Amino acid sequence: MTATNTTTETTTEEILAKPLMQELVKQIRGQDSYGTYRTWSDELLLKPFIVSKERKRKISVDGDVDLVTKARIMAFYRAIAARIEQETGLLGQVIIDLSHEGFGWALVFCGRLLVVAKTLRDAQRFGFDSFEKLDAEGEKLLQKGIDLAKRYPEVGNI
Repeated sequence: MTATNTTTETTTEEILAKPLMQELVKQIRGQDSYGTYRTWSDELLLKPFIVSKERKRKISVDGDVDLVTKARIMAFYRAIAARIEQETGLLGQVIIDLSHEGFGWALVFCGRLLVVAKTLRDAQRFGFDSFEKLDAEGEKLLQKGIDLAKRYPEVGNI
């Protein structure tokens, strides 16, 4: 008789295979006009989204938000908008409004319907502790957006 060991831990490969993570990879590769990321693994592409608490503390919030960080923020919310579009059929658009100090909003619209509204604070430090937390935060925003889009499709179709 053998005992089976079941764990509920999800591996990095399983997380990266989820639809939202794959859409995030597509968004990053879609902005790669020179083909730099063509040979990079998905994990390597998403690694900049992982910022430990210690590393966040070391990032100064005194300066402007750099372009690479702005691109990461935009890719994250575009992936959410694309997944909402895939699930609901409503065209999703993203607006990121950031001040030079790193404060602002990330908004996802479907027609006249605001499906995701997230306050951004200290955008210089944008990132997540792990791939699990990246996926969890994205899925939370995604599900709220899908719920709103399905509840008010007539507003999203305008």
